[in-house]
Amino acid sequence: MPARSSTESPALDSFSMSYEPPMKRGEFVDELTYVPAIELATRVRDKHLSPVEIMQSAIARIEAVNPTLNCFCFTFFDEAMDKAHRAERDVIDGVPIGPLHGVPIAIKDVTPTKDKRTTRGSKMYEHFVPDRDAIMVQRLLAAGAIMVGKTTTPEFAYDSFTQSPLWGITRNPWDPNRTPGGSSGGSGAAVASGCVPLAEGSDMGGSIRIPAAFCGLVGLKPSLGRIPMDMLPTVFDDISHFGPLSRSVGDASLFMNVTSGPWERDILSLPDTLDFPTSFEGDLSGLRIALSVDLGYYAVDDEVAAAVESTASHLKDQGAQVVEVDLAWDQQINDAWFDQWGVYLDVCFVNDFEYWREKMDPNVVELIERGRNFGARDMKRIELIRTRQWHELCRIFDQYDALICPTTA
Repeated sequence: MPARSSTESPALDSFSMSYEPPMKRGEFVDELTYVPAIELATRVRDKHLSPVEIMQSAIARIEAVNPTLNCFCFTFFDEAMDKAHRAERDVIDGVPIGPLHGVPIAIKDVTPTKDKRTTRGSKMYEHFVPDRDAIMVQRLLAAGAIMVGKTTTPEFAYDSFTQSPLWGITRNPWDPNRTPGGSSGGSGAAVASGCVPLAEGSDMGGSIRIPAAFCGLVGLKPSLGRIPMDMLPTVFDDISHFGPLSRSVGDASLFMNVTSGPWERDILSLPDTLDFPTSFEGDLSGLRIALSVDLGYYAVDDEVAAAVESTASHLKDQGAQVVEVDLAWDQQINDAWFDQWGVYLDVCFVNDFEYWREKMDPNVVELIERGRNFGARDMKRIELIRTRQWHELCRIFDQYDALICPTTA
């Protein structure tokens, strides 16, 4: 499909969309830019839309916004177009196709991709090229998705801002003077700006959820082991999760259906497979929701608190029972997290630290040094703190189906 520029909102009525596109003024936007992945895949399967047209639209959008947003550190346009042409031929020839056939996706630059650089946002790994795809990437590609690029991340995905000495600053599509969050901020900005309908993120301490909140997206940190984790040198890590960033719950569910499921090489992989619904009907009558604006101890901005309370009000209007609760959490949780995070960074990522330290983000250096001064008994004490935190959360879920709270204070 030939590219065309527009300063108006895309004509989305035929796609049942009402998404208000960020950065639309003076930028390339066409009628495919904000169409959900589910709808793109359906129209390809029904032979109403070519994967080539979809890819042309995605590439044009990336070329238009990436110089401002810096959400992609690598793009694979020639390869993606070749795959789009092959995907088109498969549809014409009646070859069996997957649920994401011809849909452009983006992968975060900490996730291994075969024969494609994976820098982890660090000069330490600037030229690192994995010899395999992560199992999650394998599943996405097997479902017919086409990887159009890799998205920026702070060094070793450590930060809630996406900026690094290697790739610079990534910016928010709604306001380039602001951050898209982190550490999956490149993925969040890519989806929110219409470059791709789906992007992969990873989440340890908020790295999917923060960009989702800052960019106005759906972000999910799934249960531990729901999507196999194989990007680390250990199979016993219990803080790392893969998950989706999308513009709709249905697309996030489609991502989960494609990528989740057991994998015997991941010792923490869950043995069961869930069927995530991609369409939703009905009301919220009978749903019991707990509300905590401050999680027991945070100083929350008034505007953030008002937004959460407004959400609670809307949920009540839809029939849910919303009750404010008290969580007996405190600052000790945060201190324990940063202690564990420093050990994690040092053990899982660092190679020849003294050589590279002057070329690294000073905050990463500080965290790694914090981890290096931590002892085995200290690590065990963190487990006790996390256990108390977990038991307090379980007390809430003994009575409620969900807990809503701010994503950031």
